[in-house]
Amino acid sequence: MGKDVSPVPFSREDRVRYRQKVRRCLDVFALMLDDFEFDAERPTTGLEIELNLVDKDAEPAMRNAEILANLADPTFQTELGQFNLELNARPRLIEGDGFADYQHDIQASIGRAEDRANKADATIVLIGILPTLTPRHLVLGNLSSNERYWALNEQIVAARGEDIGLDIRGVERLQTFTDSIAPESACTSVQFHLQVAPDTFADYWNAAQSIAGIQVGIGANSPYLYGKQLWAETRIALFEQATDTRPDELKSQGVRPRVWFGERWITSIFDLFEENVRYFPPLLPITDDEDPVEVLHNGGVPRLGELRLHNGTVYRWNRPVYDITNGRPHLRVENRVLPAGPTVVDMLANAAFYFGLVRDLAEADRPIWSQLPFTKAEENFHAAARRGLDARVYWPRHGEVRIADLVPDVLLPRAAAGLDRFGVAPHYRDQLLTVIAERCRTGQNGAAWQTAMVRAAERKRGLDRTTALHHMLTRYGELQRTNDPVHTWPID
Repeated sequence: MGKDVSPVPFSREDRVRYRQKVRRCLDVFALMLDDFEFDAERPTTGLEIELNLVDKDAEPAMRNAEILANLADPTFQTELGQFNLELNARPRLIEGDGFADYQHDIQASIGRAEDRANKADATIVLIGILPTLTPRHLVLGNLSSNERYWALNEQIVAARGEDIGLDIRGVERLQTFTDSIAPESACTSVQFHLQVAPDTFADYWNAAQSIAGIQVGIGANSPYLYGKQLWAETRIALFEQATDTRPDELKSQGVRPRVWFGERWITSIFDLFEENVRYFPPLLPITDDEDPVEVLHNGGVPRLGELRLHNGTVYRWNRPVYDITNGRPHLRVENRVLPAGPTVVDMLANAAFYFGLVRDLAEADRPIWSQLPFTKAEENFHAAARRGLDARVYWPRHGEVRIADLVPDVLLPRAAAGLDRFGVAPHYRDQLLTVIAERCRTGQNGAAWQTAMVRAAERKRGLDRTTALHHMLTRYGELQRTNDPVHTWPID
C-alpha cells in the first residue's frame, strides 16, 4: 500500500510538483540501470502472508490493533481491514534447507500471533477470502486505523467520482455497490519476492507473467464472497473491481485499470516504471526533499521516494520493486497472484513451484514468451481464476490443456530443474513439489475443498448457505492447524 501518509487534501500545486519529481526520479532510475552497481550476487527470496482474524463464531474479528499492540513484533503489520494482519518473513536464500527454515520461522511467527489472538478471543485463518464476510463487515468504519489506508480510500473514491460497482459472474452472480475500498480488505494473499539483476529482470518478469494463470489454477482458495459461490479464485475479480478508479465511460475509452495484468512482454524493468508514470495519474502526490540527481552525482544511492510510492499504487499482479538494503539498491519481482493458505506447507509448495519454474523458464535458451502470445497469458490467468485446476489454458506445443494435466507432465519437471539451480536440497524439492502433484491428481485445492464441504453441508446435513459456510470455515481452521496439505483434507 506504500508508505505511511496523512489524509490531507492535495492541491493542484502538490500534483504538479509530484509529477515533475516522479519524472525526475524516472530519469535517474534510467541512469542507474545503465551503470550503477545493484546488489544481485545471490538470489534472495522473501514471503509476505496476509492473515485473517475470526472470532469463536467464525465471524471476522475486528481486533488487529489490539493484537498488534500485544505482539509488539515488527514482522507483523496492519493490513487494510481491522480483521487483517500481514506477516513479513525474513528474506533468505532457498538453497540447502532454506524452505525448512522458512517453515520453522513462519509457523513460529503465526504461533506467536495466534497466542495473542486467542487472548483477544480470536483465531487466525489463512484463506483467500473469508467466506463468512458480509457487506456489513466491509464498510469504511472497519478500515485499519493507519492513515495511509484512509488517504488511499479518499483518493480512489474521489477519482472514481461515484460508488464502486461489483459485478462478479461465476457459478452464481454477485451484484452490489460500495462507497469505499473496504471490500478490497477481503482479498488476502501470499506474495513471493525474488531478487534479480537488472539485466535479467525482464526475463524473470516475463516468465512470472507466463505462469500466473497456472499458479492461480493450482492454488485457488477463494470461491465465496457475500455468501455466493463465484470464481475458484474470486479474489482476482474482487481486487480488480474494488480498486477501479474508472467510471464506465473511461473503461469504454480503454483507460488502463490500476489493478493490471499488463499488455506486453518487456525488455527492461524500466518499461514497467515508465508505463506507471505514463498511464497512471498519482493517487498520493506526496514529495520529499531528496534531489535524486544530486544524490547520484555525489555517489550516493537515491531513494527515489516518489517513484516507489507511485509504483505502490499501481497494482500489477507481478510488480517491479526497487529497494535499498544496507545502503545497496536491488531489484525484485513481487509475485502477487496467489491467495493465502490453506496451510503453511501448501504456501511453501506454491513458493517452490513458483521459484523453481520461473527460474527454469527465465534461463531457458528459447524463452517461453517468444512462443506464448501475451493475450493468451492474460486469458489463461482469468480462465484459471474462474475454474481453478479444471481450467483449460493455452501452452506452447500443447495447445488447450487442463491445468491439472499440464502441471504434472510438463511443468513440475521444469520446476524441479529450477530448484536444483537454486541449490535446494533434493529432499525438500521433492517433498514440496509432490504436494503440487497430488493436488493435480486428486483435483483438490483449497477452492475445491471449500465448495465440496459446503455442498455436502447443504445436501447431506440440510444446512442453509450461511450456516454451511460457518460450518466449513470452522472445520477449515481445525485442519489448517494440522499443517497437513489441503489435498489430504477429508470432506466431512
